[in-house]
Amino acid sequence: MEYVVMYSLRDGVDLSRVMETFPRHKTYYEAFRADGGGLIALGPFQTADPAGASMGIFTSREDAERFFADDPFVTEGLAEPRILEWDVERFE
Repeated sequence: MEYVVMYSLRDGVDLSRVMETFPRHKTYYEAFRADGGGLIALGPFQTADPAGASMGIFTSREDAERFFADDPFVTEGLAEPRILEWDVERFE
């Protein structure tokens, strides 16, 4: 089982604030991964979707919760996360 965190931008958030916050978000996710956090993949969608602006894939619910608890996009009120359990079948 893997866990997907879908991020939706909060109503009224100016995209310039998202871009201003992105460097702190990037520093945060790089440190999270370097410290052994179960982050597999992360990134924005290229097509606007009301269900989510971006997503991350994690190896455990605990890592997903720990990640978004301190993510600047969340702590600065820009994005609302939600966790989905993903029963993935990998073909690598």
